[in-house]
Amino acid sequence: MAEFDIIVWGATGYTGRLVAEHLLKTYGAAGELKWAMGGRSAGKLAEVRAEIGAPESLPLIVADAADAAGMGAMVRRASAIITTVGPYQLYGSPLVAACAAAGTDYVDLTGESNWIAEMIGAHEAAAKASGARIVFSCGFDSIPFDLGVYFVEEEAKRRFGDYAPRVRGRVRGLKGGLSGGTLASGMATQAAAAKDPSIGPLLANPFALTPGFAGVAQPDGDSAYEDEVAGSWVGPFMMAGINTKAVHRSNLLLGHPWGESFQYDEMQMLDGPPSADAGGMGGFNFGAGGLPKPGEGPSKEERETGFYDLLYIAEAGDGRTVRAAIKGDMDPGYGSTSKILAEAAVCLVRDVPRTTTPGGCWTPASAMGAALIARLNAKAGLTFTLEN
Repeated sequence: MAEFDIIVWGATGYTGRLVAEHLLKTYGAAGELKWAMGGRSAGKLAEVRAEIGAPESLPLIVADAADAAGMGAMVRRASAIITTVGPYQLYGSPLVAACAAAGTDYVDLTGESNWIAEMIGAHEAAAKASGARIVFSCGFDSIPFDLGVYFVEEEAKRRFGDYAPRVRGRVRGLKGGLSGGTLASGMATQAAAAKDPSIGPLLANPFALTPGFAGVAQPDGDSAYEDEVAGSWVGPFMMAGINTKAVHRSNLLLGHPWGESFQYDEMQMLDGPPSADAGGMGGFNFGAGGLPKPGEGPSKEERETGFYDLLYIAEAGDGRTVRAAIKGDMDPGYGSTSKILAEAAVCLVRDVPRTTTPGGCWTPASAMGAALIARLNAKAGLTFTLEN
């Protein structure tokens, strides 16, 4: 039995602090959930603990990502690690290695597909051997999208007797800001692609996270068009390249229930044909302060007035459809992401036994599925509803 259910690694950062705030508000500091805050500086951890209103009894764990022995000792104290320390391709690899070796569950909020592919190749075997469930992309990248497909496909199976070979993901509405950490991750990926020519094709490949499997050609996500099934003009969505990879990996890990010819695309809905100067941010903005630095992000008011509304349409082979909505009650990248990330870790610890999901490198839908949907509905301000 581990000393802690969860350690929040990176609790002094912008998103890590929000994760700690959610755990404190939802579970208290010494209640049913045993959790601790982790980081490099005891002083900064103590400051954040005081600022969020946590008692001095909330444990603080000091470690350094550059110290492999120290990271190994830290992860062995917990059933699961939540990490918000990015860019992950610069700072995250030692923690994945430590968790995979120790059998400790792991969740992050990375959207760095090139790094995820590297980690799967490097640590899947060790995670399977130790029992560690390594679950990448447990924030707005990519839980609402990954679970959106899972949710609408389960209803298609219930109604039609079989899963749908085609799902459309449509961003109906979104309001939120970007943090400095998100920008830093994007810049790190661009720098990596500039150094390594193999990364560019990987980022463009929807099957980059399904080693040994390449499915059929996928719908065009780069052009605007009038989508008669969705009933709207649609255009490219900036996060589609990340989320589609997660969805196809879920299909693979679940045993291809949606078919080896499954097609999925992700677009943002538009009021009409896009103008020549239309932006491609999909509802994200930088706020009044311009480009944020690492550690900075949307204000409390911006987080609380943000939202998202996603439409999922599963199409049966005979043209029948199921429509589902996934909605979040705060800005997607930070207010909602911090709650989603925290509850994903709690779900692994509390709701998903290793007999159901053994060790390995997972996606949210393949690892937690219906259990995570139920928890997000109850604890994280998400709603999953059917519209027809």
